[in-house]
Amino acid sequence: MSNHSIIRITRELAELQKSTDLSLAVACRDVDVRNVKAIIIGPPDTPYEFGFFEFAVKFGRDYPGKAPTVLATTTNGGRCRFNPNIYSQGKVCLSILGTWRGERGEEWSSAQGLESILISIQSLMSSNPYENEPGFESANDEADKKNQKDYVAKIRHETLRITVIQRLEEYLGISPSGAVLPTAPAVGEDSDNDLDSLDRELLDESSVVFDPFKDLCKRRFLWYYDSYLLAISKAKTEVFDGKAFPRMPFESTGNCMDGRFNYRELERRLKLIRTTLDAETERWAQEGLSSKSKESSVAANLQRQYEQVVESYKRDKSVTLDIELVDKNPFVWAITYFGRPMTNLDGGLFRIKLSFSPRFPEEQPRAKFETPLFHHRIAADGTPCYTSARPEDAKSHIEAIIEALEEESPPYDPRTIVNPEAAKLFWGSPEDKKLYNRKLRRAVQMSTEG
Repeated sequence: MSNHSIIRITRELAELQKSTDLSLAVACRDVDVRNVKAIIIGPPDTPYEFGFFEFAVKFGRDYPGKAPTVLATTTNGGRCRFNPNIYSQGKVCLSILGTWRGERGEEWSSAQGLESILISIQSLMSSNPYENEPGFESANDEADKKNQKDYVAKIRHETLRITVIQRLEEYLGISPSGAVLPTAPAVGEDSDNDLDSLDRELLDESSVVFDPFKDLCKRRFLWYYDSYLLAISKAKTEVFDGKAFPRMPFESTGNCMDGRFNYRELERRLKLIRTTLDAETERWAQEGLSSKSKESSVAANLQRQYEQVVESYKRDKSVTLDIELVDKNPFVWAITYFGRPMTNLDGGLFRIKLSFSPRFPEEQPRAKFETPLFHHRIAADGTPCYTSARPEDAKSHIEAIIEALEEESPPYDPRTIVNPEAAKLFWGSPEDKKLYNRKLRRAVQMSTEG
């Protein structure tokens, strides 16, 4: 591969990794920029909503003169076709990739890149994916309309089952039955991605054990947990458990999405994942104390950061914070935030727990509001939705939490909505917004009554 090609790929990866786009993430091993892993988080208001869809991208030596090869790896071991254009064997049919015939001007050009490829794939994940099937425009009869509805229903189910639940169970080392596995799977081993059935020319052995999105998916699961439950609650009113998935006209044996609806089971597994994740966060505290006793570099780093952050906020008069370590453990910070004057939070007193992993910053901290607060960026269980500009810097996490909390006129972005009830009011009618503000102010008042 030429130096020009390597420089181009490296630049594209860096730009994507610095991007604030919450829907895309990419990673590669430092020694091999030709083999890239990418994850697309399913768009809101579609049957793919907040699912984790992974792809393997291989750049040839002639890139960018020729498009890279792209393979979908979230296929339930080659058994699930998530889209008319994303096959169960992993093939992604797009004119930009040269894997599908397209109109003139839709083919690959060197002006395009990895981001445009991922956005094109993401565009397939629409509210009506049936329309991606060739011949859709001429199909308007009642049977076709029923197929469209049925197709959406089974994609929603399998998005939850395969891309979210199976993935998180694998990460956490729990079986679908709820039993704890004897040993956690090796990093990168994913029951959804049975690589034996895929093109070995595309995936080398090193990439099989490379799983860079583990922590990202765990954090996003915590963000979107209530949305997953809401999707299940809605779906249970539309389909009956035990009903077989109807097969679509374009599906065939070996390239389809077969199965049965079982939302009651998915709900049970989803709640177990949440419980297990919470227990994992609690274990960090004990692991942290052990790490501190061994005088690890992570413990020393967090202790130093804690001391610097405390001093910094003593000098910063624009915000009032009290920060202390829980049980003198540098891996657990107790933050008391005092609502800024002249805002809806004025007079409030909110306790936030910030838990750090002994593997920080590879595993990002998990924050939780222990004081209830009705807010569209704070889940009902207290999990805040925020992104840190400097993931390795503890102060950056605190700043990002406060910024998300205090932002008065945020742009509407459903990817940052972690409290569906609050969001519906915040972006609803004027009367809805008034009700939102009343609920928020009531929470602020109650924050000092304990």
